[in-house]
Amino acid sequence: MANDAMLKFVALEQAYPAKRPAELRAEDFQEIANRYAVPDAEAQAGRCSQCGVPYCSVHCPLHNHIPDWLRLTAEGRLQEAYQLSNATSTMPEICGRICPQDRLCEGNCVIEFSGHGAVTIGSVEKFITDKAWEEGWVEPVRAGPDKGQSVGIIGAGPAGLSAAEYLREMGYAVHVYDRHDRAGGLLTYGIPGFKLEKDVVMRRVARLEEGGIVFHTSFEVGRDASLDELRSRHDAVLVATGVYKARAIKAPGVGARGVVEALDYLTASNRKSFGDAVPAFDDGSLNAAGKHVVVIGGGDTAMDCVRTAVRQGAASVKCLYRRDRANMPGSQREVANAEEEGVEFVWLSAPEAFGGSDTVSGVRASRMRLGAPDASGRRSPEVDPGAAMNMPADLVIKALGFEAEDLPRMFGAETLGVTRWGTLRTDGRTMMTSLDGVFAAGDIVRGASLVVWAIRDGRDVAAHMHAWMRARAASAVRAA
Repeated sequence: MANDAMLKFVALEQAYPAKRPAELRAEDFQEIANRYAVPDAEAQAGRCSQCGVPYCSVHCPLHNHIPDWLRLTAEGRLQEAYQLSNATSTMPEICGRICPQDRLCEGNCVIEFSGHGAVTIGSVEKFITDKAWEEGWVEPVRAGPDKGQSVGIIGAGPAGLSAAEYLREMGYAVHVYDRHDRAGGLLTYGIPGFKLEKDVVMRRVARLEEGGIVFHTSFEVGRDASLDELRSRHDAVLVATGVYKARAIKAPGVGARGVVEALDYLTASNRKSFGDAVPAFDDGSLNAAGKHVVVIGGGDTAMDCVRTAVRQGAASVKCLYRRDRANMPGSQREVANAEEEGVEFVWLSAPEAFGGSDTVSGVRASRMRLGAPDASGRRSPEVDPGAAMNMPADLVIKALGFEAEDLPRMFGAETLGVTRWGTLRTDGRTMMTSLDGVFAAGDIVRGASLVVWAIRDGRDVAAHMHAWMRARAASAVRAA
């Protein structure tokens, strides 16, 4: 049966789920494409060549068993396909929507290299998990035998939520602390609904709450309790805060009203989608309606900003990026989506100054050219003398990436050690921070790279956390 279902990549063309017309999808924040119908999902899964060495799995941060659940999908064994996908991921339908497949699994698909177009792995993953929710195949979180110990998790983003689920299934009491009023972190407030509709996130959070995980929202460590107080409440603490400090631009006029941070802008938009009162949106400060918008940056956050501005009714939207299209870090699919929706990309450009006195009125940008490669192998941008340009702007959004916040100061824990990059310093043997019983997800569990390694029973929570974090470190090294 498998032989009949698979290896269809020569005869069957790659086909993603159809996108809604650009002019229609630019009017709302719904996801831009529906999921596959069952026959289409089975057919596209059947294009997999079932490689002996599956590069898709190798380049997946979770090392998902991709060829196996593609085969099960192609054979119509959808519940088994879901169960296998779910075995290595706590939220596969979210990964299927937002993971950069074109840089990871699909970008390393063998049939992509052969010119036949990659298997549409992300779309199939989304399909089988949405189908599982519809059919009732998604099981509740089942707490293991009570170990009589508790873990506090700081941060309710994807890393914190995943850790909470696994620890609860091991039998620990789990408390999650987050400064926002809803759990989900960037899944809730950073990523727009046209990429990830919010009910998809909220049903995952509800499942965790029903499994006995306690969420403390609108809770700031350092304000509502110090890190030491959390340590006294719990047997171990996991810091899973991610990085939220926006990288700065040094240019005249950068402090003018109307020059805003990307995350502030996206959070305001997402809050409005929940029906929240957002004064900074209502007074126009974080609302692109009727404005000439310039977004600075070339990553996925910049793509989220330009596409959000289109949906808010901006008069024009430009994206400035200092390298060319081939060297940008963001998803090429997102660039294509943005262009379809009317965004103008100004490649090889960087802000030189922001016009206006108190309120921004325009951006003066330098033309750039690509010089010699830097340490990463990418060609370094350098100013092209005498080629500056001016463009009007009522709203400038800075989307240059993020850095670590000063957690020792924020948490009231000055002895919490950090690296020269500001991330939490951990012991290479125990994966614990400088404070006993405090562990850092930071660079090891990031974004959708979720905890997938089993931890053997019979040890106390600190030993479990040691083994868990060491396993994640080893996985990160292999993935690199």
